[in-house]
Amino acid sequence: MALTVACANQKGGVGKTTTVVNLATSLALSGQRILVVDLDPQGNATSGFGIDRAALERTTYDAMVDGVALSEVIVPTRIPGLDIAPSSIALAGGELELVPLEMRERRLSRAIKDLETPYDVVLIDCPPSLGLLTVNALTAADSVLIPVQCEYYALEGLSQLIGTVHLVRDHLNPALELEGALLTMADARTNLSSDVANEVRRALGDAVYDTVIPRSVRLSEAPSHGLPIALYSRDSKGAEAYGQFASEFAARIASRRPRTAAMAGAG
Repeated sequence: MALTVACANQKGGVGKTTTVVNLATSLALSGQRILVVDLDPQGNATSGFGIDRAALERTTYDAMVDGVALSEVIVPTRIPGLDIAPSSIALAGGELELVPLEMRERRLSRAIKDLETPYDVVLIDCPPSLGLLTVNALTAADSVLIPVQCEYYALEGLSQLIGTVHLVRDHLNPALELEGALLTMADARTNLSSDVANEVRRALGDAVYDTVIPRSVRLSEAPSHGLPIALYSRDSKGAEAYGQFASEFAARIASRRPRTAAMAGAG
């Protein structure tokens, strides 16, 4: 059964979609079967794989609101072993359309459970908010991956998200764990990045990955070409960092190390 991981942070611009696209690519290139579920109305993960959203017949909107089977939404990417359930701007209104629906918090969970394709990992790219779409992702997930930008106010956003995770665990998904926190957009030249990294590690301990993703021009350029960094600039620092992160991520999964205690400590 696939491990389902929600990549979430209600703050925008923290490298959430960049992390989903490049982690998924690195895992697929290592031989795993990966599904990305783009739950962000902006659809950046979809376009990040070079998929023309205007040409799509069905998207995650249809699965979430109309109950269309997720298997009918999924399309392949150019990376072997990596599929995506693409998003559309219609999801922006889907948040309101979900409100009156039965089991509104479990629409995604049911859709993923009905999948017949044997994926190793399902990665959900959440919108930069803590509304019903993100709650659906957290309810469907086994664990949550939190990208944390090495900038001022990073911990403030982190504490809000951890609070939401606790609420989802208490009322909807008791098994939800913290997969880990990934430090992103670090600038080794500044004291601020170092200070934020130290604070996050003090707050979450070994739940924070050793890998730190640096600020990178190549990482910023890659989405405009519809390519993950491993295909756009495989020798860049960004590609190297996400390759290291994918290895660390895979090793954590393989070790089955308990993470619930780290989440409890973060609350």
